[in-house]
Amino acid sequence: MHTGLFHSIDFSADGKHSAWLSAPFSVDRSPYFHVRTPISVIRNGEGPSVLLMAGNHGDEYEGEINLVRLIRAVTVQDIRGTLTILPFANMPAVMNGRRCSPLDGGNLNRAFPGSLEGTPTSRMAHFLEHDLFPRHDIVFDLHSGGTSMAHLPTGLIEESDDPKRHKRATELLKALGMPYVFIARNGVDAPTSMAAAARAGAIGISGEFGGGGTVTPETMSMSALAINRLLIAAGITDKSLLPTRSEPQITRLLKLDSHDQAIYASRTGWFEPAVDIGAEVKEGDVAGWYHDFERLGEAEETLRFAAAGIVISRRLHTQCQSGDCLIQVGRIIKG
Repeated sequence: MHTGLFHSIDFSADGKHSAWLSAPFSVDRSPYFHVRTPISVIRNGEGPSVLLMAGNHGDEYEGEINLVRLIRAVTVQDIRGTLTILPFANMPAVMNGRRCSPLDGGNLNRAFPGSLEGTPTSRMAHFLEHDLFPRHDIVFDLHSGGTSMAHLPTGLIEESDDPKRHKRATELLKALGMPYVFIARNGVDAPTSMAAAARAGAIGISGEFGGGGTVTPETMSMSALAINRLLIAAGITDKSLLPTRSEPQITRLLKLDSHDQAIYASRTGWFEPAVDIGAEVKEGDVAGWYHDFERLGEAEETLRFAAAGIVISRRLHTQCQSGDCLIQVGRIIKG
């Protein structure tokens, strides 16, 4: 009664079904409280199985809004196989506009493989990795830069040592129609959703579709395009299910595999960027300046890129503390 995560979903039943994932968690105001997370499953016979999820971090809205819209729009006749939609994976974080859960401080994308005896975030991670992910061929986890980061809209996969799996993941990544995609290498043991998907036997696709704790017409349209094209490429439908004004673009492939591709704050200060996301930079180029408002007699520190590539993200909050990521580049690769 006080552990685990419960639901009433019959994944083998055809039709369109909505339910709640419930995790008991006693709080001061409600001793028998359940953390309730909505989920929809649409099944039309045998065929591909795709999980679309968002709200892994609560302040990343393009995926959340588009998946809510998709739940309302999609019919059983639109698909073949199984489409599962989880728009608010970290529901407490979503409802509080935060990256992490206010109930337990949990960052879901650092909580895998989780535990059924743990906090709500840990229980959700365990359910996803051990129950939901293994039921699907493809897991598409939509992200953005959140409240503190501007992020270039990009698709993302984790590098795989399995050539066949890596080839299929790369094909799906390019099928999104995004102007940029990047490949990261965090390892199979990483606590992320993409590593969890790989451990569960699914192909994991992710991406950053905006940032700043807001949405724009462009980021909403581009993320809708990516969802549409992923579902078509997966073979689950033949048509676009979400409205979009965006057109697929020629994809440039980037790689993010070294801490040298980012600049981090080493002390409290105020960051002034010299370039914005999307800029192509060379090693040694000026990335920005770091000011110290408490030492007005000292000149600002000039920050320079240690690696060449495309600027994929930068910090939006000017005031920074030691350890904050200020700006990051993706290395351009061929393929």
